[in-house]
Amino acid sequence: MRVGAATLAAGIFGALGTLCFFLAFGTDYWLVASDNCGPYTWPTQKTLEKDANGTESLLVEAVTASPPSLTLHHEGFFWRCVFQVEPTAHAVLATLFTNQPESKVCVHGYLFPLPVALGQVPHPSYDATAVFRGFWTVLIILGLVAALTGAFLLVCGVPFISHKLYKLGGAFLIAAACLFLLTLLLYVLWMEAVEVKRYILQERGEECPQAQVSVLYGLSFMVAAAGVPLELISGLVFMLVGRALHARK
Repeated sequence: MRVGAATLAAGIFGALGTLCFFLAFGTDYWLVASDNCGPYTWPTQKTLEKDANGTESLLVEAVTASPPSLTLHHEGFFWRCVFQVEPTAHAVLATLFTNQPESKVCVHGYLFPLPVALGQVPHPSYDATAVFRGFWTVLIILGLVAALTGAFLLVCGVPFISHKLYKLGGAFLIAAACLFLLTLLLYVLWMEAVEVKRYILQERGEECPQAQVSVLYGLSFMVAAAGVPLELISGLVFMLVGRALHARK
C-alpha cells in the first residue's frame, strides 16, 4: 500500500516537472526587458523589384515598430520579440499571450538566451560567448530527452512492477533535474555577469548611450525553476521504490 501511494505521488510530481520543462522550452519568456531608446528597427524584410529593363534588384526594408515610448522585449529558445507599449505598462503582464499588440515583431532567437546580435552571426562583439551559448543549448535539449526517457521507462515499469525499470527511470528523472538546474545556473550567470543592457540595445546603444534598460527573469525561467525540485523528488522516490521492491524479492 505504501509503495503504491509513493509511486502515485512520484508519478504526479514527475509529470508536473516534465510539463514545466516543456513549457519553459516552448515559451519565449526567459528574458523580459524594457528600454526607452525609441522605436526598434529590424533589417529583415527583403523584396525583389524589376526596373524598366527587366533587371531584378534586391531591396532591404527596415521594419520599425510603431512609436510611443517604451520598447518591451521578450525572448526564449526559439523567438526574440519586441513591441511598443505605454510607459506605465507592467513589463511581465504586457508580454502575456492575452496582451499581444499588432505592432509586435519577432525574429528567430538563434539559440537564445546567450548573446547573438541581429545581422551578422556570430557578431564580433559576442563571439566570445559562442561556446557558452552552445553549452546552454545542449543542456536544455539533453534535459528534455532525459525527462522523456525516464517517463517512458517508468510507464513500462509500472505494469510489470520491475525494480530495475523503477531505478533506471528514477535515475533519468534525477539527471533531467540536474541538467535543467545547470541550465538555470548558466542563465543566471549570463544575466549577472554579461552586460545585458548592451545585448538588449545592440546596435541602438550607440544612438542612446543614456537609455534606461530594465531586465527581469521571465515566466519561462520561473516555470523551469519550479520543475527542477518536482523532477528531483520524483526521481528520488522512484529509486527508493525500486530498492524497496528489490528488497522484497
